[in-house]
Amino acid sequence: MRRSNTQSLSDVLKEYIEKNRIERKLKEVDVVEGWEALLGKTIAHYTRNIYIRNRILYVEISSAVVKNELFLMREEICRRINQNAGVEIVERIVFK
Repeated sequence: MRRSNTQSLSDVLKEYIEKNRIERKLKEVDVVEGWEALLGKTIAHYTRNIYIRNRILYVEISSAVVKNELFLMREEICRRINQNAGVEIVERIVFK
């Protein structure tokens, strides 16, 4: 016997995410996971560690030359990250 108050799994998950306010954190995870897709395999090869804390994206780069190039492009990268996320996830980027 089927209940009349059934919901789709996607609706239940959306409700859970909104109720527990974890949507922003999920978008931050998407930003970190999408770093290679956004900047390419070459840049991702020189990237060691990426994380977001207090709306600041921290990126550890193993090459000084690549770090300098990314430093010059940081405003554009920040804009593209926020555009892909649909909301302002990152205010600034720090390269280590």
